[in-house]
Amino acid sequence: MRLGAYTACLHDRPLDESLKILAELGLTSAEINAGGFVGTPHLPIGDLLASAGAREDYLGRFTQAGITLTGLNVNGNPLNPDPLVGPKHAQDLRRAIEVAAALGVKRVVAMSGLPGGHPGATAANWIVYPWDSQYLDVLDHQWAIAVPFWADIQARAAAADVKVCIEMHPHNLVFNPPTLQRLVEQTNATHVGAEMDPSHLFWQGIDPVAAIEHLGSLVFHAAAKDTRINAENVRRYGVLDDRFTRTPADRNPLNLGGRNTLNQWPADAAWQFVAVGRGHGEEFWVPFLRALHAVDPDMAVNIEHEDAELDQIEGLRQAAQNLIAAGRKAGI
Repeated sequence: MRLGAYTACLHDRPLDESLKILAELGLTSAEINAGGFVGTPHLPIGDLLASAGAREDYLGRFTQAGITLTGLNVNGNPLNPDPLVGPKHAQDLRRAIEVAAALGVKRVVAMSGLPGGHPGATAANWIVYPWDSQYLDVLDHQWAIAVPFWADIQARAAAADVKVCIEMHPHNLVFNPPTLQRLVEQTNATHVGAEMDPSHLFWQGIDPVAAIEHLGSLVFHAAAKDTRINAENVRRYGVLDDRFTRTPADRNPLNLGGRNTLNQWPADAAWQFVAVGRGHGEEFWVPFLRALHAVDPDMAVNIEHEDAELDQIEGLRQAAQNLIAAGRKAGI
């Protein structure tokens, strides 16, 4: 099992410097952006697709740093009905599979995406609690869009011998184990499965270890990101806390595609993403790694740093230290 990091948090640094940072932290794996929400700061896609020499040189930079390239990440919304977002993110996913195959990388991380709620919609619509039949009508419409798209992705991934690993992320059709299984079953997928990111499962009340045991061989890849549940705030606001605010234009909000930008969390959030070990200790991370190892001893587990309380390096350092310690204790 390789423990590493997803380099999106180092997007403003050159690739070689980013790999050096990972190696100095004792990590041996890297996951690199291939499009979607973040773009391609560390992946010269055109050069890599055009030249075998460029691919050899690129992979050589990882070898020199003592790091293995274990995945490409193209998280976005490939089903977004916004014409400025969905088609681009969908093409990014198709292209990421092509680049991964060219590089010999066997894992591409993605999100399932989320369509609009009706024909002609221009905004995605996440149905959380379909108690009224009209909401099941929306879901039927959305799955009718998703299944043909993902059947095509399955075919491309199988032909390329690349596995697409879906992050079970709220605000997507696939956000928990049952929806992941539904997509796999309805597309007869062999090369579409789960990226096990516990952070999104924690706040839904899902036990990630139980989810791994339930999904079994459908777990292809994993992320190491923690969530802290702020109990006093949950008592007041619940986990479905919508008190987000727009990021002012003068603070350069992160563009998510088209006109869409990343909003700001409430100051007293009910829950928040934190570095590994700052939400859950070894009592979680040790059995988590053991459960992943039982599915696939060669699985990569890559840190995703989104802890707003820690800077780039300190967040990675704490996460790496805690993840490596848990790995030693787990005997992997």
